[in-house]
Amino acid sequence: MRWLKYKYIMLLRAKGGASIVAMGFAIGIAVEMFTLPTLGVAFVLIFPLCVLLRGNLPAALIGFVIGKIIYIPMMYPNSKVGGWILPKHLSIHLPLVPEWINRLLLTNLKLIVGGAVDGVLLGLLCYFPIRYSLNVYKARRRDKRKLIRARMEAKV
Repeated sequence: MRWLKYKYIMLLRAKGGASIVAMGFAIGIAVEMFTLPTLGVAFVLIFPLCVLLRGNLPAALIGFVIGKIIYIPMMYPNSKVGGWILPKHLSIHLPLVPEWINRLLLTNLKLIVGGAVDGVLLGLLCYFPIRYSLNVYKARRRDKRKLIRARMEAKV
């Protein structure tokens, strides 16, 4: 428990500021929205996206885990958005494959496309409140430390 608290504090005090931590969280949650239909292959995207967009990797992993928790309720909106984006007449017909597998592939394609769109929107929705709350936390911590220093100087 103590180790988790230590890691949490390290995350709150990460170098680079609140925007890096918020970006990491947004990357993690966005990638999770389309990783299940791809059988986990999209998880590999977290690492280059964190480097490219300058996100915090531990925060991305936390966002990824939270995305796993909310994925089941988000499957329906992901499927609907994927259905809106993909053409209505789209069908998958692989030769020598049963029809139910073709329908499953089409459903997964809708989940991937809709999950990518919903994931980006969800990442944007999470980015700003997390960045704001971390900035507020850091400002309160800075003010508290200034107050303690002022008290220490007043005693001397």
